[in-house]
Amino acid sequence: MAAGILLMAAAIGLLIYNRNEDREAGESVAGLVPALWQEIAARESEASEDPYFAVMGVAEEAAGTEAGPVEETVMVDGYDYIGILTIPALGLELPVMADWDYTRLRIAPCRYMGSAATDDLIIAAHNYSRHFGLLKNLAGGEDITFTDMDGNVTRYVVAETEILQPTAIEEMTGSGYPLSLFTCTYGGQTRVTVRCDYP
Repeated sequence: MAAGILLMAAAIGLLIYNRNEDREAGESVAGLVPALWQEIAARESEASEDPYFAVMGVAEEAAGTEAGPVEETVMVDGYDYIGILTIPALGLELPVMADWDYTRLRIAPCRYMGSAATDDLIIAAHNYSRHFGLLKNLAGGEDITFTDMDGNVTRYVVAETEILQPTAIEEMTGSGYPLSLFTCTYGGQTRVTVRCDYP
């Protein structure tokens, strides 16, 4: 009897913890997105007013590095962001961090690898309701956009959804799709993965 009460109390405590974490993640995203849109607008304004800046930005991006084109980031609250992911069907507008780790994932979706510029962007997020919790509900043909920090907008459409094992790294990274979004299923046993193509 006592063990049952302890297990019930632990389950309730875990539920409260998860809901608080979900709420905090939603609040974090709500504060970050406007700051990133302001930065994008400021960069676009600066580029349009300064011909040297516009030409240098294009030249630097074309030159790139061995790893690919130069990608602009903006630091907010100590973290670098590469842009904003918009999923209209889910009512989501999400900041995307430049790098991922478990601490960053608690704040916002993160680039797992790749870039919109190199047609291999993979974004990971927790299954919080204001992150990728509803990802599994996306249907084929739904629009998704990614706006980088220079204001470049890349449009995608959902091509397919698949379930991958956590160990299926090669399948995750070698899909050939220009955009992949993924999150854990509840319990963390598998990964809901949405593959997106160009329209």
